[in-house]
Amino acid sequence: MPKVPSMSSKDLTRLLEKGGAVFVRQGSTDHAIYSRVFDCRRYSAPVQMGKKSLDPVYCKRVLRQLKFTNEEIEKLLSM
Repeated sequence: MPKVPSMSSKDLTRLLEKGGAVFVRQGSTDHAIYSRVFDCRRYSAPVQMGKKSLDPVYCKRVLRQLKFTNEEIEKLLSM
């Protein structure tokens, strides 16, 4: 199980985009919706924007909602 560090919302969105997730739309609040296709199915997750520090548990939850595997997370974090 990879250890996900605390990161800013800008860093998290860069990480998601490197992993193949795409920006879908900005919500009416401070959330941006990101989407990723995995096994011919589309998964979406909201990401809080404008935060300087997001909790590691929150970051991992977003990655899991977009169906990133442990190996993919480790590869993205090592880049």
